[in-house]
Amino acid sequence: MPSLAWIFYYLKKDLHPESKKMILKVFLLGSLITIPAYLVQKQLIGLLYYFNLPSIYVLLIYWFMVIALTEEIFKYLVVKFKVLNSPECDEPVDIMIYMVVSALGFAAVENIFYVISSAINLPFNDAVFASMIISFVRFIGATFLHTLCSALIGYFVILSLVRKRNGLRYTILGILLASLLHGLFNLSIMKIELSWFIILLPITILILLSIFVIYKFEKVKKIKSICKV
Repeated sequence: MPSLAWIFYYLKKDLHPESKKMILKVFLLGSLITIPAYLVQKQLIGLLYYFNLPSIYVLLIYWFMVIALTEEIFKYLVVKFKVLNSPECDEPVDIMIYMVVSALGFAAVENIFYVISSAINLPFNDAVFASMIISFVRFIGATFLHTLCSALIGYFVILSLVRKRNGLRYTILGILLASLLHGLFNLSIMKIELSWFIILLPITILILLSIFVIYKFEKVKKIKSICKV
């Protein structure tokens, strides 16, 4: 499963590994949070079409706000209410780690949904092949994006704790930036055309986000202060 592969990768970024029990709890909560996220998205979609807006506005609001923003908020809420006040959160880098774990739980349910919906009406051999292809594509695409966006939010949450003055602004900024990149990625792959610029856009987002997250992981490791809200 793509989510499990990414979990092992990100946990290696932590010099003081977290308890397996806490990792499992956050992963499961990230998975369960897909249910209220889906229900909220469903209501927002109904509201969006109720106003009968021009199609371009519907498209932008759908991908950037209904999908990206709600998903980033719900993934963040798992860490806010389960991790930030926990004794398990004893160093700043833990916040980025747990944000990633929450994202991977969320992505795991998404992956299962996409695999089942794509393979359900296919013959067995074709269903197995389709499942493998979808899992691989989502491993290097959507699942990876979820981890990067959540890690970005985690970094800004750390800034909000370190720089307590106007701290909330950092968290909000992180969520908005992650939602912007998430929405741009989704929009580009769903509306992809035979244009090098459009094809390179999601790849560029993943590369730049990867560089940012790797650099910030190393930077945050040097902060020794205890995590306090």
